[in-house]
Amino acid sequence: MTQRTTVIDLASFQSGLTVDNYKAIGAEYAIVKISESTNYTNPYIRSLIDLSAAGGIKGYAFYHFGRFHNDAQAVAEANYFINAAKARANVKPGTLMILDAEIQGMPTSSVITFLDTLRAAGYRTGFYTYKYLLPNFDLEAIHPHMDMFWLAAYLLANGRAEDKNPDFKYFPSTNYVDLWQYTDNLLGYNVDGSITITDNAIKLFNPSTAPAPAPQPKVDQSEPVVNPQTTWTDNLGAVWHAEDGKFISNTALHLRWGALPSASTIAVLPAGSVINYDAWSRGNDFVYVRQPRGNGYGYIAVRNAKTGEAYGKFE
Repeated sequence: MTQRTTVIDLASFQSGLTVDNYKAIGAEYAIVKISESTNYTNPYIRSLIDLSAAGGIKGYAFYHFGRFHNDAQAVAEANYFINAAKARANVKPGTLMILDAEIQGMPTSSVITFLDTLRAAGYRTGFYTYKYLLPNFDLEAIHPHMDMFWLAAYLLANGRAEDKNPDFKYFPSTNYVDLWQYTDNLLGYNVDGSITITDNAIKLFNPSTAPAPAPQPKVDQSEPVVNPQTTWTDNLGAVWHAEDGKFISNTALHLRWGALPSASTIAVLPAGSVINYDAWSRGNDFVYVRQPRGNGYGYIAVRNAKTGEAYGKFE
């Protein structure tokens, strides 16, 4: 009989969880976000591992949010994932490394290329997507290239996913599922919760202990050092700086899908809105902050880059 075990996944927006929070959640395993595309590395990897381990997590896997649309991009993102995992979490070959496939237009051939690049480097491979996105992929073709299949499917009640126990009457009846993500708000902690479906899922997590920090190289202090994990350049050429902060608006502001005035609007936030952000960038016209969201990021202009006028206050 398969053991049912709770698994949580952790990204930068869960960096505020405490050891006591993890103990209250009671999960045994965690999947930590390492990277996204080829220009973002989660700045909280180490603290997420250390705090969750102290709170009872006993095994880890890692994931990358894919944004590729062809095989060449898939190889580049897989290598970025591998290098970031080694540098930030000392992830060893044999570890379960997972592709998070949520965007439109991601070819099955490129998914396979990504997974095969991980395998060639010695890692076990996982594939994650939502049930409603499955028609976009050839699961039968992907299956031989993955060691674990992780599927998200929520039973929505009053517009939100169930936050306690999974209801197996609504289990997504799809082939090969090893791990079912059934909620995005486990026990009210704003954490995605999954349940193991097969023993294979449990076996693939790193056993016993949290990954140890990577050895730190000696640095020549005579030269200035730029931390590549806290400053990066995105695909549009904007330079971003990691910063965990809070902004309170004094006027209505547009929350957009991109850090450009021309980017599509997600919502118009009223004056007095509290915006928690994890990075900022100065453009030609505006200073933007990046807001982590459940399905990616939102971007908000918080200051006029030319006059310096802020559209609220920072805390």
